[in-house]
Amino acid sequence: MRAISNLLSYPILIYVIPPVCILIGYFICVITTKWKRWSAEKTSLKLVEDAKREAERIKKEADVAIKEELYRRREAFERETQETRQELRQLERRLSKKDDNLERKLEILTKKERFVEAQQSSLAAKGKEIEEKCAQLERTLEEEKEALLRISNLSRDEAEKLLLNRLEKELDEKCAEVIARFSQKAKETAEQTATALISTAIQRCAADHIVENVVSTIELPNDEMKGRIIGREGRNIRAFEKATGIDVIVDDTPGIIVLSGFDSIRREIARMTMEKLILDGRIHPARIEELAEETKKELEQIIQETGKQACFEFGFHNMHPEIIKLLGRLKYRTSFGQNQLAHSIEVAHLMGILAGELKLDTHLAKRCGLLHDIGKAIGPEMEGGHASAGAELAKRYEEKSEVVNAIASHHEEVPAESVYAVLVSAADAISASRPGARRETLEKYVKRLERLESIATSFSGVRSAYAIQAGREVRVIVDPEKINDKLAAKISYDIAREIEEELEYPGEVTVTVIREVRSVDTAK
Repeated sequence: MRAISNLLSYPILIYVIPPVCILIGYFICVITTKWKRWSAEKTSLKLVEDAKREAERIKKEADVAIKEELYRRREAFERETQETRQELRQLERRLSKKDDNLERKLEILTKKERFVEAQQSSLAAKGKEIEEKCAQLERTLEEEKEALLRISNLSRDEAEKLLLNRLEKELDEKCAEVIARFSQKAKETAEQTATALISTAIQRCAADHIVENVVSTIELPNDEMKGRIIGREGRNIRAFEKATGIDVIVDDTPGIIVLSGFDSIRREIARMTMEKLILDGRIHPARIEELAEETKKELEQIIQETGKQACFEFGFHNMHPEIIKLLGRLKYRTSFGQNQLAHSIEVAHLMGILAGELKLDTHLAKRCGLLHDIGKAIGPEMEGGHASAGAELAKRYEEKSEVVNAIASHHEEVPAESVYAVLVSAADAISASRPGARRETLEKYVKRLERLESIATSFSGVRSAYAIQAGREVRVIVDPEKINDKLAAKISYDIAREIEEELEYPGEVTVTVIREVRSVDTAK
């Protein structure tokens, strides 16, 4: 029965247990949900309270920061206000001092005005006095003339002649005074400026000077080479001289031979050819002619490159090719031992410096300086002087008129038409007259000294004259009985002008006139 009842109770449990479990689960869910809601509300209340406390804290900190900032700004404002007040007080004191200074200056100006007025009145009185004295002097002169006529028993013409001679002497003295005064004034103003300008140019252009010779020395590896250069019965040396136009001097000096000739380009071709022959070792007439022709072409290329380098140094990119070639030829041209290309480059640098100091076109000035001696590169076919020939050449190749005139006038053969022409003459003289720059022949040097002395002694009243300091000074001794101090100044001026007109010389020539009176007696 129990088994039957158990079997009957299973279905009931099947239908009862699920609802009960569902109901229990529902109650558990409700309780859990309420508990979670209560926990969330509790947590949110806590967060709200924490947020309120944090907000209060931030508000307090902000209040403190604002108060501190206000305090700092108030202090800064007070400091600025104090500084401004101090500046205003200082400004007020300075203005007060300026007012005092202005009042003192006004008083000084008032005193000066009164002094000037007094001086003007004094000058007016002196002017009247001078006029009266002049009138009195004229009357005295008239009386003197009449007295002279009575005493001397001279005619009026004779008296006038005597008076004119007297006035002529006075006029010479006055002229000497005027010359001395204006010369001194010109020296004080112009000489100082010109000296500073030229010395600055010379200092900024410190060029080396190399004296060129008319011979070239070739070193030989051994003395046997001399025989090979001479050749059988001298055929090699004759072929060499014929191909190059240069004399070969073979003497007893060990290890060297000398190439001699006045044409520097031919001498350079001969030097290069001889060095090539020595290195090659094959020395015979055919080889000599072959190497001479090759060297000529090589030297032409070197000349062209030298001219281009000179133009590139000054930034001349529009130079005619023929002018570039002639510039390169100047490297092998000398004047009194000075290399002409080096001289032209130095003159161009000096021109640039001088033009820069005078606020002129430095590019044009350098072009004038570089081309001023271009006529010397033309050669034997040149007609006339190198200045006129160079000017014609520059004009032919469309150089500017300033450049053409600077070339033509740098030796004063034609008048200078621009300041660049004058500067070229100055820069040319500076470069040529530097110590060691040029070498002058003894004969020309002696003639110049003699001419200086003859010019000085040609003046009346001159006893003797001596050229000293290599012709840079002339000492003139005058007769003290015929020449007084004022006329001595006039004689020095006249001699200097005569030297400028008659002679050509580098640099300056100082004329010193000496008037000396000696009294000699013997004690017994």
